[in-house]
Amino acid sequence: QKYLCSNCNNVLKKALQTLCGHRYCSACLSWIVRNNKNAICQKCKEEDPSTLSEESLLAEERAFGDAAINKEISELKVHCVTLGCSWSGIMNNFEEHQSLCEYALIPCHTGCGHMVMRKKLADHLENGCVNNVTTCQRCKRSLSSSEYQEHSCEGSLCKEQKRVQTETPAKEKNCSTPLINKDGCRFSEVGCSFRGSKEKIKEHEKTAIGAHMLLLLQHIKQLKASLCSAAKAASGSIPQSELNANENKLHVFENIVAVLNKEVETSNLEITAFRRQSELDQNLIRNLELKIAELHRCLTQKDAGLSSLHKSLLFCEQASYDGVFLWKITEVGRKLQDSVTGRTVSLYSPAFYTAKYGYKVCLRVYLNGDGTGKGTHMSLFFVVMKGDYDALLPWPFRHKVTFMLLDQNNREHIIDAFRPDLTSASFQRPVNDMNVASGCPMFLPLSKLQSPKHAYVREDTLFLKCIIE
Repeated sequence: QKYLCSNCNNVLKKALQTLCGHRYCSACLSWIVRNNKNAICQKCKEEDPSTLSEESLLAEERAFGDAAINKEISELKVHCVTLGCSWSGIMNNFEEHQSLCEYALIPCHTGCGHMVMRKKLADHLENGCVNNVTTCQRCKRSLSSSEYQEHSCEGSLCKEQKRVQTETPAKEKNCSTPLINKDGCRFSEVGCSFRGSKEKIKEHEKTAIGAHMLLLLQHIKQLKASLCSAAKAASGSIPQSELNANENKLHVFENIVAVLNKEVETSNLEITAFRRQSELDQNLIRNLELKIAELHRCLTQKDAGLSSLHKSLLFCEQASYDGVFLWKITEVGRKLQDSVTGRTVSLYSPAFYTAKYGYKVCLRVYLNGDGTGKGTHMSLFFVVMKGDYDALLPWPFRHKVTFMLLDQNNREHIIDAFRPDLTSASFQRPVNDMNVASGCPMFLPLSKLQSPKHAYVREDTLFLKCIIE
């Protein structure tokens, strides 16, 4: 079932898979979309009409070539159903066989209305085609092959011509055995020397149509030349029956050339159609690639915008504008270990402000200590950052700063405070994004931070508070 088109229910040709997961022939999907506005997948309707969604809407640009199923189909084992033909193989070679199958019925190109086996077309043209006319040399009447066999003119000469003429095709037929010789090309009679296995001969006959036409044309020219020279040299010395036989043979060859011409024209039309379809497919692929690139660029921009909005939102949620800031630090155990190993030595807090349009500042903590407190104490520092309103503020920064580590049992908070050194670069107007941090390198012994007597760290979380007067 998976190899069948959801529309025509035949084996898929150039399978396309839609967004809803069903498969269509490329031509079927194109026809449906062209003839139905806002076409809905019929398979979706059949399976459950209540679950129809936008994905069930059919559009060629929303479908993609199903290379996997096309490969599976091309390898399916099949056989020719034409009566008398024993060919079997894989689907990939089936269309080629159809164009060569000797048992396939094809219409006679003369327009006589008969359907004949491909391998019997020459016999039909020579012996049975009502439109394949022959002119009686005595009475100048145009007669079909069957009429010519029954035609009778006054005088023994025409009867003699008829007798010889009726014998000639049989002789020619016996002589034309190489046309169906399995070891040689069917055009060996007109000069083709190719020989090989049955498969090789079929491949040769398919690819050498142009060469065969040239051989036939050359043969026809030779026949015409011989007829003309014979007529001029001794029209009375050559039996009329032989001339008639040659004319019939010439007529048969001309008809065969006409058949080959039609096949070449058909092949050229198919090749042109394939090339046009290929160009359309390539243009569609390029357009889709451009759309994908554009969508990817838009998504990248949106991701960047979302990231920026997320940062802004986070900052707005955590920012303080009254000089009092509470910093919640989670996963203290892992972050302390990262500080010990040097992976992440210090942590910066979100920025906060001393007033609505005041100084922009933040905290910096070394959980495993820094400078004189490294490895023994937790170090806590104050950082003055470049703000939007620095030009309107007095410098250096001179406000008292108080640090607190909160005891989550509300018993013994750790408190330390300092007044800024007005000569230190840490408190001058920032030139870069932030000044050098300044504060308490020995804020709290690590043994006390981890002591079970206190609740400075609970559920792997601690709270630091900063108050700016």
